[in-house]
Amino acid sequence: MSSLNRPELPKRFYTAVSVVTAEGGGFSIELDGRGLRTPLRRKLVVPTRALAALLASEWEAQKERIDPATMPLTRLANTVIDGIADDPGSVRADLAGYIETDMLFYRAGYPERLVERQRAAWDPIIAEAERRIGSRFVLAEGVMHAAQPPASIAAFRQRIDAVEDPFAVAALHQMTTLTGSALLPLGIAEGWLDADLAWEAAHVDEDWNIGLWGGDAEAEARRAARYADMRAAVILLQALAPESGDDAAGHFPQEAS
Repeated sequence: MSSLNRPELPKRFYTAVSVVTAEGGGFSIELDGRGLRTPLRRKLVVPTRALAALLASEWEAQKERIDPATMPLTRLANTVIDGIADDPGSVRADLAGYIETDMLFYRAGYPERLVERQRAAWDPIIAEAERRIGSRFVLAEGVMHAAQPPASIAAFRQRIDAVEDPFAVAALHQMTTLTGSALLPLGIAEGWLDADLAWEAAHVDEDWNIGLWGGDAEAEARRAARYADMRAAVILLQALAPESGDDAAGHFPQEAS
């Protein structure tokens, strides 16, 4: 899009950015003493001081003009408060549905080097997920739908249903839509999968095609933007860890019951 067609960014109108304890619990960000609000004019309140500090740093980093593209955590927090907090159950249900079409289950039949690359990246993740939830998944060659065992679907849904914090639900959902996998975000959230390794696993096929045909600047820019959103979701999850004096944030089960 030409810069002439882009809306002009608003000027920075504040000097001081601060984190304050919100009335009723949680933490909010104030700009020159005035509390931030979401696009729907709701109070922007987050559950931990660590997360509030990260949001504040995004606002502090703005220069002459305010650019929402440089504030992925603020955008995600706004999404939670305006679109998820009132009904996190529906988002959990949508999130749980991804286990039936997880990209890790669908494998190439050829060439052999791609087959081996998928196995090396994806098989250990699936094996660890199966060990932790106590159920197995079905793999398929190609794109034809492979029905997963009802017990496996139920076991995964049980873990997702245990995530009550709407901020955690939003982070998981964002990571799932960005990677095309339900297991990769679960591994990140439960602490048994490194986020960068998960991102690499999500792009095995894309990287294979880049190796064959090369990349282009536009595709690289799109991937960089997706990665920034992925990192924001990961950072948000980390910032939800309970702190001394804070209410407990969402918890993730670690082993099969």
